[in-house]
Amino acid sequence: MVEAKLKKADIVHFPECALSGYPGVDMHSIDDFNWEELFHATDSIRNLAKELSLWVVLGSMHQLSEGNKPHNSLYVINASGEVVDRYDKRFCTSGDLNYFSPGDHFVTFQLNGVTCGLLICYDIRFPELYREYRNLNADIVFQSFYNARQKKGSIHPLIMPVTSQAMAASNYFYMSLTNSSAPESWPGHFITPDGLIQNKLPPNEPGVLISDIDLSRNYYDASKPFRPNAIQGKLNSGEVIADPKSADRTSIY
Repeated sequence: MVEAKLKKADIVHFPECALSGYPGVDMHSIDDFNWEELFHATDSIRNLAKELSLWVVLGSMHQLSEGNKPHNSLYVINASGEVVDRYDKRFCTSGDLNYFSPGDHFVTFQLNGVTCGLLICYDIRFPELYREYRNLNADIVFQSFYNARQKKGSIHPLIMPVTSQAMAASNYFYMSLTNSSAPESWPGHFITPDGLIQNKLPPNEPGVLISDIDLSRNYYDASKPFRPNAIQGKLNSGEVIADPKSADRTSIY
């Protein structure tokens, strides 16, 4: 956070479960998890955010009432150190469901005129979530991952960035991707609304990626003319022809 502030960042984006650790990998059980220690650590992040006047998207776990599994969450902490919202991972993997309760809501917030949305890791498999953020006029989606400690040759480093590029280009928003730096992982990426990678970190080592958003810049957007209709369910461009030769799909004449 200090390094980001020195580099004039307005907001810091951390990976999934960055503060709490990731159940099933960093810990085999959360039955004896020290929630008080996590609360204390979270308060220290909030205090530092206030001291630095810096926004934070913080990956952690959120405790629920006794008997309910916690959420896998992203806390939105503003520059006054206040938690102003929380996104809970909606699509938990089958392994996640051993530890977590899925969420049920989208989150958007405003920072310097930029509309920001939040997603977590496995949410990437569900394009419906990105379409809804397009409907919510998101300018950027901050998506936190924990794709680490993979075996060499894992498919994740190959498919996660390119899938995110497709989501960004299909919906025309920036995407910030953060991931654990533990081997074998893939590095943090920043993607522009045309689906190109603006910059990224080296793999398997910690680092701070500084990226800029310029809403005045017009990026290439191939689906722009027809995207609103497609979102509304009109899954073609132009006018559909009422023609018997069109309706007959078994004849070539």
